[in-house]
Amino acid sequence: MKPKSILIAGPCLLLLFFLLFVVSLVITDSSDHSVPENSSLEVLTALDDQFEKVLKPRKFNFPQDHGAHQEYRSEWWYFTGNLESQSGRKFGYQLTFFRYALNRNKVSSISAWRSNQMYMAHLALTDVENKRFYTEEKFSRAANGLAGSSTKKLWVWLYNWSAEMRDTDNSPIHLTAKTDQFTIELLLEPQKPLVLQGQEGFSRKSNNPGNASYYYSYTRLKTNGVIRISNQFLTVSGSSWMDREWSTSSLSPEQIGWDWFSLQFSDNSELMYYQFRRKDAHADKNNAGALFLADNSKIPLGPTDISIKILEHWKSPHSDISYPSLWRLSIPSQQIEITIKPLINDQELNLSYRYWEGAVSIQGIKNGNPVRGRGYVELTGYRN
Repeated sequence: MKPKSILIAGPCLLLLFFLLFVVSLVITDSSDHSVPENSSLEVLTALDDQFEKVLKPRKFNFPQDHGAHQEYRSEWWYFTGNLESQSGRKFGYQLTFFRYALNRNKVSSISAWRSNQMYMAHLALTDVENKRFYTEEKFSRAANGLAGSSTKKLWVWLYNWSAEMRDTDNSPIHLTAKTDQFTIELLLEPQKPLVLQGQEGFSRKSNNPGNASYYYSYTRLKTNGVIRISNQFLTVSGSSWMDREWSTSSLSPEQIGWDWFSLQFSDNSELMYYQFRRKDAHADKNNAGALFLADNSKIPLGPTDISIKILEHWKSPHSDISYPSLWRLSIPSQQIEITIKPLINDQELNLSYRYWEGAVSIQGIKNGNPVRGRGYVELTGYRN
């Protein structure tokens, strides 16, 4: 099933499979076994009306806004980063938590297994030296302590995976995720204040009312910790990025995918930019981002401010999908011209939903001076 009216972008696009999967649990739990095939989509669309919509800018309140917003249908906590071992061995990682509400009201039941909240998480590790890419995903109801999130601070968990800011706002964030093949145990310390994306945190995704999210980021987090691959433990350090969004959102039917860039430059500045891909191949007027300078000032970017040209493609041997694998990004007003290259091409997550998300390197010119850096790119909605 490929619903046309609820195509969702970026991390939201990853929620598309999750939302339909969760709604199918509701349908199959019904005593009526004559439910039509399109009921998942109908139920999902109807659920939107129960929740608050993102319609205008709001005042943020931390640390509470690090926590869950159950009056909105969905939200996510998104961590990516580039790490190095003490011997210089390079790694990338991704840990993402998604929350989705089945309905606005808490479930009243004698069963501890019933809940109106569902969680999904994705974990990935890129081993650059050995050109290996490890992935895992988890699902659970928010029942019996198996999954959940605080409404008062940053604390979200799914089985033995968690992200937690244990003390006050802007204190270190602890990430833990373990699988049979690999493990991450990381401490992320904010090096710059959090930034509000879009219009003071109001990030519009299309022109339809409510097709938006509340969106903020930590663009530079000093990272230290340990990773394990099989029986090998490595002490690592580097830099991470955190994206945080919540919404009750659908996008235009014309938007079929999304490319998202989070880049950290060697001059202590950062860039976030997302661009939608459309069925008609036209540039989307809602493409947006920002450049965050070393002094913490913000320069908003729209579709006419930036040019992103694809220079090469890579065809996945797992899915036969062709993804961009080399970009030239230019921002003339800021004298920026850089190339962006994956550390390895094969960073495709072949999970319940297939997409490409991976660690990249940056090289080029910024304000007339050479610049380097690292970052992450996410590519969703590609088809073979």
